[in-house]
Order: sequence, then C-alpha cells, then structure tokens
Amino acid sequence: MKIAVVCDWLVTYAGAEKVLEQILNIYPEADLFALVDFLDEDKRGFIKHKKVTTSFIQHLPKAKTKYRTYLPLMPLAIEQLDLSKYDLIISSSHCVAKGIITGPDQIHISYVHSPIRYAWDLEHQYLKEAGLDKGLKGWIAKAILHYMKIWDTRTANGVDHFICNSKFVARRIWKCYRREAEVIYPPVDVEAFEYCEQKEDFYLTASRMVPYKKMDLIVEAFTQMPDKKLIVIGTGPDFNKIQKIAEGHENIKLMGYQPFNVLKEHMQKAKAFVFAAEEDFGITPVEAQACGTPVIAYGKGGALETVRGLEIKDNPTGVFFYEQDVNNLIRAINYFEKNNLLIKNSDCRDNAKRFSVSCFNKSLKFFIEDIIR
Repeated sequence: MKIAVVCDWLVTYAGAEKVLEQILNIYPEADLFALVDFLDEDKRGFIKHKKVTTSFIQHLPKAKTKYRTYLPLMPLAIEQLDLSKYDLIISSSHCVAKGIITGPDQIHISYVHSPIRYAWDLEHQYLKEAGLDKGLKGWIAKAILHYMKIWDTRTANGVDHFICNSKFVARRIWKCYRREAEVIYPPVDVEAFEYCEQKEDFYLTASRMVPYKKMDLIVEAFTQMPDKKLIVIGTGPDFNKIQKIAEGHENIKLMGYQPFNVLKEHMQKAKAFVFAAEEDFGITPVEAQACGTPVIAYGKGGALETVRGLEIKDNPTGVFFYEQDVNNLIRAINYFEKNNLLIKNSDCRDNAKRFSVSCFNKSLKFFIEDIIR
C-alpha cells in the first residue's frame, strides 16, 4: 500500500507532533504532507528527516512567523494537496488536516486531537482573549469562524474512521460531526520520568503561562495557605501577572522556564502536582504520575480519564476539584492532605503506564490493520 501522512503544520515539537512521530515510526515508508514546514534542520529527527510536501501557504509573506493569520486560506490550501495516488491516508488534525480530499477507493483515517477549538465550543473564550469579541475586527473574525464551522462539518464526511485522544474529545466530535470516534490515548514518554518513592514537603505546578492554564488560580490559592509551599515552573504571557500575585509570599517560588532534568526532578520529589486547566487530554498529569506523584486536578476534560480520584476506592492516584475557583482548589488540597495516605505512589506509576508509547503504538497499529483487513 502507498501511505500518506498529513498534519496541519510543522513548526515545533509538542503534543500533536509526538503523535505524528509515532505514526511515522509505525509507517516509516509513508510520505509526509503539511500546510507549512518551518522545522530547523536539527529538529527534524522526529519526522525522520523526511522531505515534506507543503501547500502554497509555505511561500506567502511572513508565513514562517505569521502562518496562523492565514487561517481563512487553510481550507483551500489543504484541499490543493494531491493525494490521489495513495491507498491509505492518515491525518493528524487539530485544525484542517482532516479536510484533505480523498476518493472512494482510498481509506482516510483521521486522528483528531480536537475539532477546531476556536471555531466550536471555545469560540467565545478565544475571541474574548484575543480582543475580538466586539467591533469591526470582531465581526470579521466571527464571519471567518462561521465559514470554518461549515467547512469543518462538510469535510468530516471525507473521513472513513475517526480516532481521538480522549472520551472528552470523542464527545466533542460527536457534537460537531455526529460521528463516532475510537479513543486511543496519545503517547506519553513514561520511561523518561523515573519513579521516585521519596517525596518532599512542597506542591508543584508546571505549564506554559497562558490564560486557560489557570496558573494564576493556583498561585492565588497558595497565597491563602502560607503554611504550604508551592513551586511554579514555566513562563509565558501571564508570567508578570502571576509574579505580582505571588509577590510577598515566601511560600511560593516562581522558577520560570527550566530544562527537562530540573522539571523532572521536581516532579519526582513533589508531594503532589497541581493542575487547574481543562485539557482535551493533558500530558503533564500523566508525567507526574509516572514519577509516582499524586495529582490534584480540575475535574473536567481529559484529567477525568488520566487521574483516578479518591472517590474511586481501588488504586486512587489523586483528588479532583470541580469549580475553577480558589476556594474549591483550597478545599481539594486540604482534602488531599487529610487522605493522602490512601494514595500509593506505586499506583500512580502503574496508572501512568496505561499511556505509554508502546501502548499507543500497539493500539494504533491494531486499529489501522484491522480496518485494512
């Protein structure tokens, strides 16, 4: 079979790229397509240094840094990629990759990380955060997103089989497309996070500091708990805002960006990892559990599938709070401290193993080969 793999864009190495990496490990002979490819030469290892066929957006002005501004052109661009000679097409899509055109004798399997978030249920949140919820620019943005929704729904018909990264996203796919999706959890490099039994007396949170991650909520909660120590790793647009919240509170330490080995060491030694975002899946809670570290998480989205709350009697790995506010988080932390002996570090590690790279590869390969048969 001639196989093609399609992704949205190649500019960095993050969650979607880790899925792409494993797809190419399973099918190393596949040809690779993307809207744009701006990977530096020293970062092309995860795509096996393949030559990438790109769209016309690759050659538009300032595309390297402003490719997202060409969103209105992306549906047209992805449809111009000619995949007519391939028998099997696998798309890894969080924007438009699933919209490639295929024929009746081709199999198109799409791993959808999420339907376009900013065009569907998170539209109002994204527009507000971008300052596009009012005025002429706002109306233009809303018109573009309206068009994207129509196109996104239509192109769902071109996908033969959907895969997604959580039951939460499967519900979103059903809501948007009225299509069932197979859940295959994304690959987490569990082996890179060694198990550690010995814990120290501090809590950890680590993330890019952007509004939906709710890092400010976590820091604010600890300003009201001076007897509990919090270490914060990460940087981003909200760093200065969070720094001001933490100012004058000696129990809170902001470390900014840290290399992997420092992040891992803190994950291994923390008494618990605090996670306040609503994520489609959420890799960091799994990485923390791989270190044997319990998780205190917002009880919505992917965390409900990756963390076993204390209400589950068998092998719990964490605690949930169900409202994104300071009081609920404080209650969850206090509840954890009263009941943390019920959570075994070894159970956290065992739970994380469910999301390993080998489990992902085995499940994906079995699913695709079963379809081919």
